[in-house]
Amino acid sequence: MMGGCILLFVSAWGFVRLWSIPVAVGMCVVAMVIPPIAAMVANRRGPDDRWWDDPSGDPKSDEWWDELDGKKRRP
Repeated sequence: MMGGCILLFVSAWGFVRLWSIPVAVGMCVVAMVIPPIAAMVANRRGPDDRWWDDPSGDPKSDEWWDELDGKKRRP
C-alpha cells in the first residue's frame, strides 16, 4: 500500500501535472488517505481476540482488575 502511495505522489507531480493539475491534486489526495487506512487495516483485531483479558504482568494490578470485574483470581 505504501508503495502505491509513493507511486501516486511521484507520478502526480512528475508527469501527470503536465496534462492536468486537478488530476494531479486528486491523485495526491488519494495518496494522502492511503496511510491511515493502511494503519487501520494492519492494526485490526479479530472478533475472538480478547486482548483486554491479558494479564498486565503486575500481580497487584491484575488482582485489582479481577476484583473490579468480579472474577476469581487467576492462578
